Amino acid sequence: METATPRLKDASLTRERILTAARREFARTGFARTTVRAIAASAEVSPNLITRYFGGKDGLFVAATEVRLELDRRFDGPRHSLGHRMARGIVDRWTGMEGEDPLLVLLRAAGERGEAAEALSTFLDRESLEPLRQLLLRYGMTEEEAHARARAVDVFVLGISARLRVLRDDLGDSEELERWIADTIQRLVDAP
Repeated sequence: METATPRLKDASLTRERILTAARREFARTGFARTTVRAIAASAEVSPNLITRYFGGKDGLFVAATEVRLELDRRFDGPRHSLGHRMARGIVDRWTGMEGEDPLLVLLRAAGERGEAAEALSTFLDRESLEPLRQLLLRYGMTEEEAHARARAVDVFVLGISARLRVLRDDLGDSEELERWIADTIQRLVDAP
């Protein structure tokens, strides 16, 4: 009689499988329509593990939408190529992360959950708007000018993100899209 080999339990791997499944489900169907059971089935775990590791659907959503942009390397360089550097990072993220991008999950959920909208606003202020404002100050802009231009870039990027990622418009030719984004950001930074 052959005995079954016990399956090794690794809490960190299980937790990561749940997070991966949650990002996919939240990105695909949004917060309201995503169920704990669907996430558990996708991760091949018991729904009880979601409660154990994350405290339920709300806690899992917060963990699944933990995002960092790490813009420092995109900001390192001269003013005249800022639009190009930022556009490259934006298009790389869009074409490389597909539906599991935690930022996309947060952006989609912002319309249906006040907590998600607040988290997205706080995130964008901390990870995008403020670092860009600081960079524009280093380029020699006044406080008022740096704030206004950083906000304009932030609104532009959020708008095209919503249009192309949340509404799922076709991204089209990624090189052409990158050039257009780069030119637009550069104009927002350099316009008189």
